[in-house]
Amino acid sequence: MKIIYKDTFVERLEKQLKYIAKNNQKSAIKLKSELLQRIKSIPENPYLFRKSIYFEDDSIRDLIHKGYTIVFRIRENQIQVFGFVRFQEKPTD
Repeated sequence: MKIIYKDTFVERLEKQLKYIAKNNQKSAIKLKSELLQRIKSIPENPYLFRKSIYFEDDSIRDLIHKGYTIVFRIRENQIQVFGFVRFQEKPTD
């Protein structure tokens, strides 16, 4: 399965990494590496991750890592990574 990173995910991730990097560049680099490693593991068993609390769709799942939620959609031949939130029950945007 191919992993597709949607613009919404990339923009939110970059914004969060820039914020972290203001105080600690190494932490930002480490977090980015950890998140990308976890995302790369999704195709092995995408339904292992919980059904998204943000959507009423079984094909949309949440990957949780250190308080961050990465939201992705399972398609026939691809994983679409589109959401990135931190400690939110209902994203505001």
